[in-house]
Amino acid sequence: MTVEHASERIIEGYARGGAGLPIDEMWAVEAHLEACRECRDRLSAAVRDSVPEVVALVETVWTDLEPQVAIAAVMPHRRRRTARLSKWLTPAMVPWLAMVVAVTLAALLLDLVDAGSRQASLVLLCAPVLPVLGVAASWSRGLDPAYELTASVPRAGLPLVLRRTASVLAAVVPALLVGGWATGVMVAQWLVPCLAFTVATLALGGAVGVTRAALWLAAVWAAVIVAPTVATSRTAAALETGGLPVWGLILALAIGVVIARRGAYSELGAHR
Repeated sequence: MTVEHASERIIEGYARGGAGLPIDEMWAVEAHLEACRECRDRLSAAVRDSVPEVVALVETVWTDLEPQVAIAAVMPHRRRRTARLSKWLTPAMVPWLAMVVAVTLAALLLDLVDAGSRQASLVLLCAPVLPVLGVAASWSRGLDPAYELTASVPRAGLPLVLRRTASVLAAVVPALLVGGWATGVMVAQWLVPCLAFTVATLALGGAVGVTRAALWLAAVWAAVIVAPTVATSRTAAALETGGLPVWGLILALAIGVVIARRGAYSELGAHR
């Protein structure tokens, strides 16, 4: 297979701090540099020729760090494994995911205990909005201690957004699957709204920030669906099987918006 290297324009732009380069090209070239020694050598040459002050700064910093690096211990295997895991999860997500799973189990228990007097399933009612809470936690500026670092690197774009969202779904969907099976709710009846709501959060998050989008959609869901359903003890029309085509359409549209605005997730606004 032939390897497609970065062009001279991209290498020179990246050497100057990304001046004139689109966001998607920035994180793409950074990902390429991790695996391509030839382009790293070209970047080093470009830095030496174009921005000698950066070379001087690096040499000054390296002079101070070299003695410490020489005596530093090798990173333990556990810490290396933790570093790989951090690409998918943040410490802030763990308690929130545990809370989301606990809410799912509580809804399941209430459904089983009070099944005769309630027509609407609490598992079905909570399924669309539960992953959104985990997504909000994974992009919360106040909860993530590494927020500034995550938001500032070029690769903090759509791939990282999708990884964290997939981690949330990997924890929530199995719990909902058990809850749906125990209460007799069709898989499609809760899974399609769940996915549609989650992707819609990402689509709206490209404009207003992922955390804000998650909180806004959760509030709308509580006001428009949860409150009337609890008051009438009847499943809302939006959660009936007849509403699945509409949820499928919302899911498809949201995926299209995410793809069309994939560059927005590399900007600081997406982390609000």
